[in-house]
Amino acid sequence: MAVVKVLVVCMGNICRSPMGEALVRQAFAEAGYTEPEHVVVDSAGTHYYHTGCLPDERSQATALRHGLDLNNQRARQVGAADFETFDYVLAMDKRNMRDLETLCPEPALMAKCHLILNFSTEPHAEMEVPDPYYGGPEGFEHMHTLLHSACQGFVRHVQQAGALG
Repeated sequence: MAVVKVLVVCMGNICRSPMGEALVRQAFAEAGYTEPEHVVVDSAGTHYYHTGCLPDERSQATALRHGLDLNNQRARQVGAADFETFDYVLAMDKRNMRDLETLCPEPALMAKCHLILNFSTEPHAEMEVPDPYYGGPEGFEHMHTLLHSACQGFVRHVQQAGALG
């Protein structure tokens, strides 16, 4: 059985991608796939601003309200090796996708990169996860709602693709 490796990406790796990492991990676990036997999930930012920092306190509080713990995560920047290592790179928005193109060492590896909301199971008008950093708690709740649906849909996509064996 193949191990599926997933990297969730936002700009600074302190708000959206840590939540996405936790929700992808949770969605795989709910589907019966364990880490690291079946799946490896990580997150990173396209920028180095917060390298080594814990997720934003508001992301942590939102995660805890939904039964998720982000305390073991630390921000890091996407590196060239990530494009080789990971099977899927899930970006929060189009700006992240453009930044990934700049960071990607080989254009062909961009085929691994996807906007995370393309996998959403819920109909909504948004194609990008808004960055809640400069807003209040409602933005973090909205982020969680969007990502929860997208992560559930992503796991279904991986299952249907037969990537898990």
